[in-house]
Amino acid sequence: MSTATLSLILAYLGVALMVGMAGCGSAIGVSIGGSATVGAIKKKEEAFASSLILSALPGTQGLYGFGAFFILKDVLTPEITMFQACAVLGAGLTMGFAGLISAINQGKVCANGIAAIATGADVFGKTMILAVFPELYAIVAFAVCFLIKGIIA
Repeated sequence: MSTATLSLILAYLGVALMVGMAGCGSAIGVSIGGSATVGAIKKKEEAFASSLILSALPGTQGLYGFGAFFILKDVLTPEITMFQACAVLGAGLTMGFAGLISAINQGKVCANGIAAIATGADVFGKTMILAVFPELYAIVAFAVCFLIKGIIA
């Protein structure tokens, strides 16, 4: 296998991990929130609107992974160097793991807020604030993809 082929394979592996892992994290995170929403509306039907918003929050990490693909896609050419390919792989691992882990944990934070809302607690705003904490690390990983693109472009 030539170096050019190996470079392209590594870069595409990075992109696949970036989009796939962040997307899987979002799917799990919104499922955690969605499950909590179903339980909440059984107890208090008027909790649906705020629960819906909270359960959707972990979906953004999948969008960050998808957006990071668009940042790096111009490098994915047959002329890619091994250095560029390794940088794309590193960006993919960074965005993939940050998206996966932060979305799942954000789903847990949101689910706890949803459960509290179902008991009548007025915690929607506070839950939104707390849900931003895991999200921050996905945003940082997304920013890293911009920085890596600037280095390898």
